[in-house]
Amino acid sequence: RVTLLELIMAKVSENHPVPSEEMNVFVRHADFLAGCFQEKCEAVLKLTSAADGDDEEALVTIRLLDVLCEMTSNSGQLEHLQALPGLLETAIDTLRLTHLAGKQAVNIFTATHAMTGQEEISHPAVGFKSHLIRLIGNLCYKNKENQDKV
Repeated sequence: RVTLLELIMAKVSENHPVPSEEMNVFVRHADFLAGCFQEKCEAVLKLTSAADGDDEEALVTIRLLDVLCEMTSNSGQLEHLQALPGLLETAIDTLRLTHLAGKQAVNIFTATHAMTGQEEISHPAVGFKSHLIRLIGNLCYKNKENQDKV
C-alpha cells in the first residue's frame, strides 16, 4: 500500500497539466484517499509507544497525508478537497491529538524533538504535525468557510 501511495504521489506531483478526462479519475482517487485518511488517521498515534514502532497502518496513514498535501497543492483538486465533509475537521482533531501525544510521551512528530546530536532523523512520523498543518492551510486557502471553521 505504501508503494502504491508513493506511485500516486509521483503522478500527482508531476508539473505538467492534467487532461480533463484524467481529472475525473484524480477526483475519485482524492475522495477515496481522503476517506481512508479520515478512517485511519489515529493509527499514527500508536507510534508513540515503543512497541508499535513500525506499525504498517501508521506508515500508510503518513503516506496518505503526504499524498493529500500534494493533491491540495494542485489547484485542480483543491476546491474539490476543500468541500469534502469532515476532512478539515479530521485534520484539526488529529493535529490536536498528536500535539497532546507529543507532550505526554517522547515527541516523535517534530524534528526538533527527534534529534539528539547530529544523527539523521529516521523515524517515519517526524514531520507528521507539519504535514497536518500544511493540509489544514491548503484546505483553508481562499476558502472563507473553512477559514471560519479553523
